[in-house]
Amino acid sequence: MKVIQVGIGGMGNTWLRAVQRSPRVEFAGFVEIDDEIARAQAAAYHLDSSLIFETLSAALATVEADAVINVTPPEIHREICVSALEAGLPVLTEKPLAGNLEDARAIVAAADATGVLCSVAQNYRYRPLTQTIKAVLAGGELGAAAAVRCEFFRGPHFGGFREEMPQPLIVDMSIHHFDLMRFFLDSDAVAIRARSWNPPWSWFAGDASAAALIEFANGAQASYTGSWCSQALETSWNADWRFECERGVLLALDDRLYAQRLLRVGEGERGLASVHEDKREIPLIGMEREGQDYLLQEFYEAVTGGASTGTAAQDNMRTMEFVFGVVEACDSGGLINL
Repeated sequence: MKVIQVGIGGMGNTWLRAVQRSPRVEFAGFVEIDDEIARAQAAAYHLDSSLIFETLSAALATVEADAVINVTPPEIHREICVSALEAGLPVLTEKPLAGNLEDARAIVAAADATGVLCSVAQNYRYRPLTQTIKAVLAGGELGAAAAVRCEFFRGPHFGGFREEMPQPLIVDMSIHHFDLMRFFLDSDAVAIRARSWNPPWSWFAGDASAAALIEFANGAQASYTGSWCSQALETSWNADWRFECERGVLLALDDRLYAQRLLRVGEGERGLASVHEDKREIPLIGMEREGQDYLLQEFYEAVTGGASTGTAAQDNMRTMEFVFGVVEACDSGGLINL
């Protein structure tokens, strides 16, 4: 399968490496508007400079391709995705699906109208920790999860568009954790309270810290606390998680997973008492491919086999509504019903 990658700087590096690692996907061409980035990346990745174009339309008019990988800033996603879909080319686009709900809905409408696949790179679903959490919860040993706590604290200095976004944490990072909540609980958010703020030392223009309370359609409740300008004691990028379940607790801490199961409730010295098994660490699932490598292989199989993906735009729209529901709750200070 031959692809055109739109955007080869920044996050584009991750996709350049993923495609070059793939035994089944190769490049037909590239799109990059910055000449300096184009020259540097051509040298770094041994790319054919004659196949680097300034626009997607120029690339489509010159090379034969089977699909497009979109690694542009969110505000450009609508233009690139819709153009590719209308040209009949499936798209694997970086998250968020778009920079706002109107653009996201336009992309979904284009995918529906053309019948062409648009898949969103929610790569955090496809990591050993998150796949193991999903397997344990789905296995039913601990029973249904009624409450979830997620905590995330990092202090990255990206530069570029992220540091100018109005809600950089929620829209560009917490989107991973909110999408994982949907994935883990197999349910969608229906009500949200949230607030965001920017600490005095923050290097972001927009709010880099947030907290939210979320209710899901299946009745589960979730709390989220996060910061992108934490100064120390960082969590992993996957975040730390606690699932309060009917028959025990599942805990993800520093990318390690633990469980403790309730065995019974019986008579104790001071009345009824819970008896638990010893806390145990759960080995993480081994994966042949992770993150972008998994997504690329899944996308290849969907395109060549005529199927869909687990993060198709139509489903990912629910994650977008979740994310911008949190933004609206922060802006309004009230309860947002989805």
